Amino acid sequence: MRTPRFLLLAGAIIAAGAVAWLALTHASVHASAPPAAPVPAVPVSAAPAKTADVPVYLHGLGTVQAFNTLEVKAQVSGTLIALPVREGEEVQKGAVLAEIDPRPYEAALDQAQAKLAGDQATATNDEVNLKRDAMLARSDFASRQQVDNDRAALLTAQANIQADQAAIAAARLNVEFCTIKAPFNGRVGFYQTDVGNLIEVTTQTGILSLTQDKPISVVFTLPEADLKRVQAAMAHGSLQVLAYGGDDRTRLAEGSLMTPNNMIDTSTGTIGYKAVFQNQNDELWPGEFVNARLRVETLHNAVTVPLAAIQHGPDGLFVFTVGPDARVQQRTVDVAYQDNDIAVIGKGVQAGQQVVLEGQSRLAPGKLVALNAPPPARAGSQTAAGADPQKLADTVRAP
Repeated sequence: MRTPRFLLLAGAIIAAGAVAWLALTHASVHASAPPAAPVPAVPVSAAPAKTADVPVYLHGLGTVQAFNTLEVKAQVSGTLIALPVREGEEVQKGAVLAEIDPRPYEAALDQAQAKLAGDQATATNDEVNLKRDAMLARSDFASRQQVDNDRAALLTAQANIQADQAAIAAARLNVEFCTIKAPFNGRVGFYQTDVGNLIEVTTQTGILSLTQDKPISVVFTLPEADLKRVQAAMAHGSLQVLAYGGDDRTRLAEGSLMTPNNMIDTSTGTIGYKAVFQNQNDELWPGEFVNARLRVETLHNAVTVPLAAIQHGPDGLFVFTVGPDARVQQRTVDVAYQDNDIAVIGKGVQAGQQVVLEGQSRLAPGKLVALNAPPPARAGSQTAAGADPQKLADTVRAP
């Protein structure tokens, strides 16, 4: 009996030792294993969505056109004796642009005036003869035929006087044509003919050109579908037009819409518009290519975000927003308007929410992020959030 009990006791001691050894080994393994590394946060830059009054502009391509363009040509033939204006000079209406030698035409004027004086003397004599012969005819001392001849002679002399007066007017006009004056304010172009050349009316190509650039016009086109929208906006008053340079960022001048064209171009499906600019500082130049922006309405209290926040996905447009816990969420958005810098959000984002601008390629919903400073705005641009409404008008584009 003692032997079995001894064996049981020994077995229990061995089992307890094995359990203790296993426990110590397991604790040692856990104590030597390194702790799990925390998931690193993704560095991103973000900016808050803000509200602003956003003017809506329709964009069109246009060219600057002078209000009036004049190719200066002589109306009389002769030697060009003077060009009193300089190339590129701004001149006022009535300024002398060119002078033709007037001496031949002054001589023709003197000749016409002399002929008038002779015909007036003849008419005076014929009138005296008519009166005298008419008195004699009443006493039968002169024939009625003589009276009729005197009357015909007087009428002929009076007709000659009228012809002389017309010749004088034509000669005087030719003398005036020798001095060419500006019919409007404008800028002088390059000389096309030099002083001393003989000007022939029938073969001349021009002496110089004159363009009116104050004010000046811009002619641009928009799709025909925008015509009703423009007409509705015109019913509420004058519409602002902004002219930008070829880069579509440099603002050149501000003007107002004059009128749309009287017909739609069926070959392109567009319609032309003309805007007027005062151009006092020569911001615009005839023939210059410009980008025109026609203001048609203003979106009040619109939610705006930098365009860099907008992402394209299989289900449409979306943005990543950063929550208070520094984790991102993916939000589907509707973009009402956009340009190269900003987007106006129709729905999906509220003012004050932080939207991610850089680093979206490494993000997924729920991802932890670390915020960096937002990227600087590009030169000449300004995001809509917090922007001045008038400056913001320079960046918004209708879809």
